[in-house]
Amino acid sequence: QVQLVESGGGLVQVGKSLRLSCAASGAIAGIVRMGWHRQAPGKQRELVASITSGGTTTYDDSVKGRFTISRDNAKNTVYLQMNSLKPEDTAVYYCAADRYYRSTWFYWGQGTQVTVSS
Repeated sequence: QVQLVESGGGLVQVGKSLRLSCAASGAIAGIVRMGWHRQAPGKQRELVASITSGGTTTYDDSVKGRFTISRDNAKNTVYLQMNSLKPEDTAVYYCAADRYYRSTWFYWGQGTQVTVSS
């Protein structure tokens, strides 16, 4: 089993920055990708950014140029640096991980709230 614990969420003003962290523990050997998803009230959960074990990253168009996903293998932690935050970035952000490259994600964290106020 893999445990994912997110931290770093909070209330921030428009244009400011936040950095989310996701610490992975447990049976993490074989995890090939990790990602950050978000879910706003009344909307479906969406993939924001992902990173593979080889370091390849992907971003949703809505966050390209503003968000950066990175990883610290020594700490088994993935980060999401969020800059130039907008009110539409307000959501619960979830960390996810998987042992396979597929459309679904198997392991999920509990989520952390990000609120961007105008």
